[in-house]
Amino acid sequence: MDLDDLLADELAQVAPVGDAQISVAVMDLESGDRAVFESDQYDTASIVKVDILATLLLQAQDAGRALTAQERTHAASMIQNSDNAATTVLWDTIGGAAGLDAANERLGLTATSAGRDGNWGLTLTTAEDQLILLNAIFGTESVLTRTDRQYIENLMENVASGQDWGVSAADTSAALKNGWLPRTATGLWDINSIGRVHVDGRDCVIAVLSDGNRTQAEGIALVEDATRAAVSVVNSIR
Repeated sequence: MDLDDLLADELAQVAPVGDAQISVAVMDLESGDRAVFESDQYDTASIVKVDILATLLLQAQDAGRALTAQERTHAASMIQNSDNAATTVLWDTIGGAAGLDAANERLGLTATSAGRDGNWGLTLTTAEDQLILLNAIFGTESVLTRTDRQYIENLMENVASGQDWGVSAADTSAALKNGWLPRTATGLWDINSIGRVHVDGRDCVIAVLSDGNRTQAEGIALVEDATRAAVSVVNSIR
């Protein structure tokens, strides 16, 4: 069976509540085997912070410089604590939407559009594009240097307690970043989780995006159920 079809079958056992919708992508880093379920765009919420950091590092690399002490402080706060004020500072540093879009073109993201008017959390992306970003960080080939990739990985491995849900349902030592955003117009939640997990000796990257969740807790439960379903697909690749 095609891996996309297998993932769809597994996710059919995951029951979104109300009007919630979900998109999932998973890849075995060693083999490159991947499966994708749905390809619609979703709001990133705070998972865009990984993309912002990758952009900052790529721009610094181009300029032949290291991050400043202040940039590193903001980066740690942004990834480990999901600090929005620090994110806005770095968003401005990279040149906002134009900077993110330019970096994403180089990173290979083709279905991600940066949020406008400073609304970085309303960047639109797909689960498959997030897989491309994760592969640029955790895979073997990337426009980012090995040192920069290890720096991002270390921050994602040490997110604050209480922010370590999501793809960690497959591996408590996951390197991850989560996003959560209640939409003002509807009161419904965007809940997202991206990261690298170890599954039975394999390194995998997973992206789970969702919207329309009635509560944050329901969204987290949905994302974690979808993560387990995605892992079962990886386990079937032998």
